[in-house]
Amino acid sequence: MNLRDFLQLALRSLLAHRLRSFLTLLGIGVGIAAVILLTSIGEGLHRFVLNEFTQFGTNIIEVTPGRQGARGGPPGLPSTARQLTLDDALALERVPHVTGVTPIVWGNSDVEGAGRVRRTSVYGVGPEMHRIFSMHVRVGRFLPPDDPNGARAFVVLGAKLKHELFGNANALGERLRIGGERYRVIGVMEEKGQFLGVDLDDTAYIPTSRALSLYNREGLMEINVTYEEAVPASRVAPGLRKVLVARHGQDDVTLTTQEDMLARLSNILGILTAAVGALGGISLLVGAVGIVTIMTIAVTERTNEIGLLVALGARRATILRLFLAEAVALAAIGGVFGLLVGSGIAQFVGLLVPALPVHTPWHFVAAAEAIAVAIGLVAGVLPAIRAARLDAVEALRAE
Repeated sequence: MNLRDFLQLALRSLLAHRLRSFLTLLGIGVGIAAVILLTSIGEGLHRFVLNEFTQFGTNIIEVTPGRQGARGGPPGLPSTARQLTLDDALALERVPHVTGVTPIVWGNSDVEGAGRVRRTSVYGVGPEMHRIFSMHVRVGRFLPPDDPNGARAFVVLGAKLKHELFGNANALGERLRIGGERYRVIGVMEEKGQFLGVDLDDTAYIPTSRALSLYNREGLMEINVTYEEAVPASRVAPGLRKVLVARHGQDDVTLTTQEDMLARLSNILGILTAAVGALGGISLLVGAVGIVTIMTIAVTERTNEIGLLVALGARRATILRLFLAEAVALAAIGGVFGLLVGSGIAQFVGLLVPALPVHTPWHFVAAAEAIAVAIGLVAGVLPAIRAARLDAVEALRAE
């Protein structure tokens, strides 16, 4: 039997039972569509979160008090770790390859200005903060490099906070109160949007020493350090740790590089994407069961045809390949149908809900179609073997 006759016979068998074939490939199609849709949303979220972090740059090291590790007692027990101070931040500026340091403290406070009150996030930061996190001042200037322990009462407003308090009026030079203390507005930031649900535009930035006093804190929450882009973090981090160990007398801080953070996020989000794809894979399993069922019924219905083919000289291997080809064709066509439907729904969801990031990578598309073909091949093996093993005489006698 030549290839043309072989393909014609396989397709004719599928077309002879159009409804049954359509319902069978629909089972595979729904599974593939579910996999594509869920993985598209998962991959979109993956890219969204990574973009959210990389918008602030990738050459940042975060220093936080306390050493992460297996040592230590139960939560709540006193810690021997020293708190980070403004002097620690000043010392880190002298580490080789460091280009900027900002000590950070934050909290929520009522901000009063122009007769209006708004409760919002207040960040105590250093004068290098906007440069470290790739943020820009739209009007005015950022916090000046005052003495860290005696900074003047200046404030820089986020774009949304400025609009809520002063509307379209010029806010520069205006006075406002934060937690009962008076501050003078010296700048307004450009719009930055949200970062993982936090509105960066609804924020006020004041000197770190003022924030420590405002929130009655003795130590910093964290210190962020930026370094030369051409230098790997592995060369900078040991220098930071060495300085802090010399100042504290022990290794009691945690250094988290942007590379480490992105790698952890990528791993977590990769697992999430695989998990949602596996949920869609359950539908593929149902489709595979459908193919086994339909092909088993087809073997029973076509017993006479099989016997006739064998009597005319068809080899057992030809019978085997014929039924395998029908199963693979069902799964492949169903896979293409599922790819089109899943990709279409994913794009429609992206248009309908712009806030939901959706991305369909081509390697997922190719893998999904390959999986569909593999499912058809595996699901068709048992019915095909059964067909190939039928006795020709007994098959011809069957009704």
